[in-house]
Amino acid sequence: MSTENEPKGQPMPEEAQNALPEGEKTPPVALAAEIPGRRSGDGERLDFEVERKMHRMSRRSFLWGGAAIASGYAGWRWLTTRRPDDGIAWPFRRALEINEALARDYFRTYRLAPTFPRSRAGEPRPNGDLGLSEDFDPSAWKLSVEGVMGRSGPVSLTLAEIRALPRVEMVTELKCIEGWSQVVRWAGARLADVIARYPPATRSGETPDVKNRPEDLLPYMGMETPDGGYYVGLDMASALHPQTLLCYEMNGQPLTLEHGAPLRLAIPVKYGIKNIKRIGTIRYTDRRPADYWAEQGYDWYAGH
Repeated sequence: MSTENEPKGQPMPEEAQNALPEGEKTPPVALAAEIPGRRSGDGERLDFEVERKMHRMSRRSFLWGGAAIASGYAGWRWLTTRRPDDGIAWPFRRALEINEALARDYFRTYRLAPTFPRSRAGEPRPNGDLGLSEDFDPSAWKLSVEGVMGRSGPVSLTLAEIRALPRVEMVTELKCIEGWSQVVRWAGARLADVIARYPPATRSGETPDVKNRPEDLLPYMGMETPDGGYYVGLDMASALHPQTLLCYEMNGQPLTLEHGAPLRLAIPVKYGIKNIKRIGTIRYTDRRPADYWAEQGYDWYAGH
């Protein structure tokens, strides 16, 4: 017979007990102090045993916690006292190198960063003025491209010449390593179009073919501001990505000086530290170029 609706902890009525078959009858529920053979002090002893076990568990947890903290501190001390490699302890540098290797293996030029409607666009934080010297004269600015195939010296481009290249507009997200991000509407020329018109030398020594044999081009590109105060390094694959722009407009307006006028880089497959403002020089190279924040211990590749 089901007894699910009986009040818990209450004795079963005698008439209900009598209705059960012999062998299924249960004794009435009694309070602990009323159990036959139990003395009045048993409850106090039980409480004491429970409290003692709890204290024992607390001490054990405290010891385990202390051991974990000590191990963590020892590990951190070991990491931070290793020999430096490009500004940071070598285990951290190796971790960044592994992260870069995985990112470069995953990277494909046809994988695009997310795009957004124009209504989402806003103004990003200027976030620093490295390389933006106050004595800069925009009217005298020219872009210098060094290492162009077949040229003995740099090629100088005016903003008008860059504007003459196919205009591309995109609405992408600028992500900062500080943790903030902003959707921005950029407009400018694809860096790939500049590279195609003014290509670097090739590894094989043959005529450059940017579209069909990009892997034969010199593998790196460096960029710096006119005063040399800020500089970044790019791998050629990222430079040729179709969303990598040399921008002269932001949110439908010409760039302001604080946002990198007259020309800046917008590269949504990299963090903001690579989106150099006020580009003065582009330099092709077969060696990994210097990078301002990599010299401070950050990731050189800086992809996401």
